[in-house]
Amino acid sequence: MATLSTGALTLADWAKRLDPDGKVPVVAELLSQSNEVLEDAVFKEGNLPTGHRVTIRTGLPSVYWRSLNQGVPSSKSTTAQVDESVGMLEAYSRVDKDLAELNGNTGEFRLSEDSAFLEAMNQTQAQTLFYGNPATDPRQYLGLAARFGTISGASNAQNILNATGSGGATNTSIWLVVWGDNTVFCTFPKGSKAGLLHEDMGQLTVYDSAQNPYQAFQTHYQWKNGLVVKDWRYVVRIANISVSALTSNSSPADLIAFMSRALDRIPNLANGRAAFYMNRTVYSFLRLQALNKSNYALSIEKGLNQFGTPSSWLNFEGVPLRRVDQILSTETQIS
Repeated sequence: MATLSTGALTLADWAKRLDPDGKVPVVAELLSQSNEVLEDAVFKEGNLPTGHRVTIRTGLPSVYWRSLNQGVPSSKSTTAQVDESVGMLEAYSRVDKDLAELNGNTGEFRLSEDSAFLEAMNQTQAQTLFYGNPATDPRQYLGLAARFGTISGASNAQNILNATGSGGATNTSIWLVVWGDNTVFCTFPKGSKAGLLHEDMGQLTVYDSAQNPYQAFQTHYQWKNGLVVKDWRYVVRIANISVSALTSNSSPADLIAFMSRALDRIPNLANGRAAFYMNRTVYSFLRLQALNKSNYALSIEKGLNQFGTPSSWLNFEGVPLRRVDQILSTETQIS
């Protein structure tokens, strides 16, 4: 596995750096336990108040063979600038003061409510990472599926592998992403903080639907996040995987072959941290593949994750396989 540069920080790294009292790292760990994509994603402060402006190389310079006593023309590469936006995911929790104090442990009661909000924020963030589309909701940032959603005529078509699933909404995808400063990373606005902000606002006077006041404990949650695909060659989508064919074991797609081809699409795996992402159905199917001793490309490893807690996962030729339940089994066929 590739080692990221010291400037490539995960959510856990930012948490430990920005909040030494330990509160935010606990939140980061809870999020990671619920959504494995956060163990890998690189988070980088944007260079704009509303996101990140990235310069992408669009063409290489011309080079020439030269003869003695003869010059060559000058040339240059071409680039384009793209502004990647950031979305603001936000929520408030209000718990009636008397309700919170009923069991004699107000802190534990509020933590149980916090966990539900953290899970909701986490699931929404993961879903947006893959399926966010400002064309349908301008408050969202652009996710991976919208960037790799067309095969015919697309400039990044070579990184979309077609598993030939049916045209109905019964398909899913496997994603190979190489996270790094110069490949793919998440961004947050310039001058702000990475990850989910969890602010205990204490006891406040709030109002019910009839505008009658009562005392409640209020918590504010906010997560400003965006996605930057600086080099599209470091993302591969295995699309149109028929879920019904997998679950019925009726001529399922050869996922091992597709994943091998996906790795070959990446220019240099050493340029970041690579991981495959799939939903639980596909992950389970690959676990069965791992039990077949003839599939030496798949293996099961056990160890500690970045938070120091035990973890186990399948890997394919050294690249971890991560479960993301927000990857749908109801994708429509792309072509």
